[in-house]
Amino acid sequence: MYRLLADATVLVHFLFVVYVVVGGYFAWQWRWTIWTHLVAFGWGFGTVLFKISCPLTHLENWSRERSGEAPLPSSGFIDHYITGVLYPRGALDLVRVLVVIAVAISWAGYFWLPRHHRALRPSVH
Repeated sequence: MYRLLADATVLVHFLFVVYVVVGGYFAWQWRWTIWTHLVAFGWGFGTVLFKISCPLTHLENWSRERSGEAPLPSSGFIDHYITGVLYPRGALDLVRVLVVIAVAISWAGYFWLPRHHRALRPSVH
């Protein structure tokens, strides 16, 4: 039971990290989601910048310990599951810059697209 909860927490954590990176692009289609993305990005970026402890990491560790497994290393979720697995450890700073660029592009598109579409629509008199 606890192992299943730990696995589900890992899945939710991965989905959250993906949403932090690409969630702004969802707002191009579903405009209201920009607010959820702003909050998610703020939280995700804050945990990296200010070393804020993530409740999902706490839940995973709690579940792992209850199932008889060791908790994550003190470095946390991203360092354990992503850094060194999806990209080399030496590329961490580059990946962070690319994430910020991807998010900035998504936010720029969020503001640019409605204006661009309005400008392309013929006016009806």
